[in-house]
Amino acid sequence: MDMSMVSGILAAQSGNLQMQVATTVLKSNLDAEKSAVMTLLGTGQQNASSPANVAAGIGGNLDVTA
Repeated sequence: MDMSMVSGILAAQSGNLQMQVATTVLKSNLDAEKSAVMTLLGTGQQNASSPANVAAGIGGNLDVTA
């Protein structure tokens, strides 16, 4: 085999491995973000009541300066 062909094949395999690792890390990050959002919304618990069930005005005056 020609060395340039071998070099090209090895580069392609390396690129494929890098893409697989990047995809795995991205999926892990997206799962973590989804979990954080679900926790903030209060839907992370299986038996949590829906925010639609609260009375009008609840949560409207949230102080986030602390």
